[in-house]
Parts: sequence; structure tokens; C-alpha cells
Amino acid sequence: MAMEIVKHSEEEEFAIKPQASVPHLDTSNWPLLLKNYDKLLVRTGHFTPIPAGCSPLKRDIKSYISSGVINLDKPSNPSSHEVVAWVKRMLRVEKTGHSGTLDPKVTGCLIVCVDRATRLVKSQQSAGKEYVAVIRLHDKLPGGKVQFARALETLTGALFQRPPLISAVKRQLRIRTIHESKLIEFDNDRHLGVFWVSCEAGTYIRTLCVHLGLLLGVGGHMQELRRVRSGAMDETKGMVTLHDVLDAQWTMDNTRDESYLRKVISPLETLLTSYKRIVVKDSAVNAVCYGAKLMLPGLLRYESEIEVHDEVVLMTTKGEAIALGIAQMSTVEMSTCDHGVVAKVKRCIMERDLYPRRWGLGPLASEKKKLKADGKLDKYGRPNEATPAKWVSEYKDFGAAEGAAAAAASSAPATPQKVVETSTVTTSVAVTPANNEDDGESKKRKKHEGETPDEKAERKRRKAEKKAAKAAKKASKSGGADEDDDSE
Repeated sequence: MAMEIVKHSEEEEFAIKPQASVPHLDTSNWPLLLKNYDKLLVRTGHFTPIPAGCSPLKRDIKSYISSGVINLDKPSNPSSHEVVAWVKRMLRVEKTGHSGTLDPKVTGCLIVCVDRATRLVKSQQSAGKEYVAVIRLHDKLPGGKVQFARALETLTGALFQRPPLISAVKRQLRIRTIHESKLIEFDNDRHLGVFWVSCEAGTYIRTLCVHLGLLLGVGGHMQELRRVRSGAMDETKGMVTLHDVLDAQWTMDNTRDESYLRKVISPLETLLTSYKRIVVKDSAVNAVCYGAKLMLPGLLRYESEIEVHDEVVLMTTKGEAIALGIAQMSTVEMSTCDHGVVAKVKRCIMERDLYPRRWGLGPLASEKKKLKADGKLDKYGRPNEATPAKWVSEYKDFGAAEGAAAAAASSAPATPQKVVETSTVTTSVAVTPANNEDDGESKKRKKHEGETPDEKAERKRRKAEKKAAKAAKKASKSGGADEDDDSE
């Protein structure tokens, strides 16, 4: 064996040779949010990896379930809320939610979110939907299939709709958009048609079928309906039944085999693959979980074609979703600016303290802590009379609301004026009402000193509520007295 190794080393040279270019990394098969990671634009490649968190597919089974979603094939007859309650009981979890109500008789794609993933329910409810519907016409069409296809094509775009007679919402006129529709099958003798439709969330297919019958002049109603896509999930992406969920949980309880349960439940990141991505440094992850805005120093990579106010997903280098955010910079600004807010958090997804706290360790934060300890800043870090002028002029608080600086300046006490003593002896004179008013104002100013604009607005709101309650009480008393007078 040793002779063979020596022989090979003599024949060939085993060494890593320098290359002119970096070899291309194929990330097209990487899972979930990491797919095509190499195509993201790079802000910087310098960051310190923190040994916390993990890939969504490698989470332990408890975390995997509590951060999971189920692409459920809803059966006919039970309501959506009943189905979700059954899933909650099967998996023994704290809470579940769904991506949009289906009528009891309607079948198909119902996204069930578990525990932590319920934070994405609202975003999925407003996502686009696709349906396959069966319509029964009340008479034969003279034009046959061509007439039906033409009428179906007419009912696309923005349409007026009123909810059906049996409805859980108020029956008021609303506008819903039909993006696309396609005729699948039509039988003129049996008066039946099957069509596919892609539409906005909240569209009533039952109402669409009634309108289709009116447009054709023969009348019609919906016979059957199935949802084939809801947001990012469709029939082809691991759709499961209630029996699959029950069997997977039974297998886990009795054989400790997690594989079936991991096939039934998908990570919540599955729902976010259509969002534009922003990759965050590990050191900034926990700050974002606490609601901080993502600043430019915490940015690693970002998607192209991001515009201001676009909805984006903030993610870690391991592919975990941190939060849904609203972009405050476009792609061009991210690549050219050196400071500023990249995105603000709309909905936080990740648990706090999964990554360690890494804020407050920089030179500016250390100086601020020192000033607070010396009493040169108040306990909230706002300037007071002892604050150095250099700090007031140079420090920029990016997290403060607009007008907070002005509020802090107005709340800072004015420099005391020197009182000139006179030798004139005055007799005791009664204090004028004006002086009393000044004293009252100074007391009031002292009481609400250092108040932020939000606190001031809250105080005024409470005061108005108390005043309204007092007036209502007084009115009710006077009303009772009037009734007594009438009875007499």
C-alpha cells in the first residue's frame, strides 16, 4: 500500500493550483429561499457566521411542526374552520390558521398554518387563487361551445360582484379582478361546462357562474367547485389529506419515525419563495426580530429590481425567514448608498433570541452608554442640560420618529436667567391671576417634561375619552330626571 502511494506521488503532482477566476457555484437545486442564491446581488461578502439557527429542513421535529404549513386537500361537507380545528387536535399544537375560507361543499387546496406560521396567514389570504368550476346552464346554447367560450372570455378583468344570498359577509357591491379564464370542456346536450379561472382573492365563483348564465341569456348556476391553487401552493406541491396527517402523527407517536410527518408538513419558507429576498448578516438577525429597521451595514445580498415600498422577505444566510418587510430603498440605492434604512419590519416571523444579541457593541453605542452612566443623557438616551454640545450636533438617531428631536429640544430646560435684585422695598401685593396662570403652565410643563409625540397623543386621547364619558354620564342623568318628570 505504501509503495503504491509513493509510486502515485512520483507520477503525479498533488497540489491545489491558483486559478484566475472563481469557479461558478450552481445553486439552482438549493432548497426554498436559498434557490439561485448565486444570482443575488452582493453588497459585501464580509461577515462573521454565528453558530445559531439552522436550515429550515434540518430543524428538530418540535420546531419543524411549530414552523410548518400543510397543503391540505379539503374534503367536501365540513367547513374550513372545522378542518383546521381537526388538524389542531391531531397535531396537538397551540394554534392553527388557514389561507382563505372554502365553502363546505368546495374541495381543494387549503393551506393550514401551524403555530409560528400563522403569522403568514394574512399574506396568504390576500394572494391570488385558481379554481376549476362546473357550471350548469338552464337551457341549450344555439352557438354551442364557441358561444360559451366567447362569453367566458368577456368576463375577465375588473368585475362588479355582490356576495351570494347565503353569505357570511355583508352583501355590498365590490370590485374583483379575473386575471385569466380557460374553457376545459363543454357539453351542450347536458347543459354542462367546465372552466378554469385565475382570480383575485375574495372573488365569488358562484356569482361569476350566475353572471355567465345571464350573459348567455339562458341562466345558469354553479354545480361544483375545486380550488387548485392558493398563493404559492397548488395541487402538484405535496398536497395531503386529513388521513395522511392522522397517519403521520400516529407513526410518530408509535414508532418515533419522523419521516412521514416531515413529508406531510412543509417549512413556512415554502410560502415565501415568490417574494423578493434580502439576506441579513447573522449579527443583525436578533435586532430585526425585536422590531429594529434593517440598516445598510447589516445587508449582505439582495434581489435585483426591488423598488421602494415593495414587500420583501428578510432571510438569514442559512435560508431561514426572519420577517416580512417593506423596502425603504430600491436596488440602485442599496448598491450606491453607504448608510440608511434598507427595510422596515411589517411582520416578524422568527422567534426572538434564537440568534444572540449583537447590538450596542460599537464605538458610538459604547459612548452613549457611558454618557447615560455619567448622567449626561437621560435614561431613554435623550439629551439633557448636561449633554455635550458635540454629541447633540453630531449624533443622528435613525430609530427616532419624525419630530422626536424637536420634542427633545423643546423638553430640555432653558438656561436659568440671572435675577437682578433691587433695593426697593415693596408692600405685600396680591398675586395677579396672570401670575397664577404662569405657575400652572410651568407645573404642567414640568409634569410632562421629556414626553415624546406618541406619549403626548396618547395622553390627549385618554383625556378626550374621560371627557366624553363624563358628558355621557351627565346626559344619562339628565335624561333620567326628564323621564321622572314625565311620569309625574
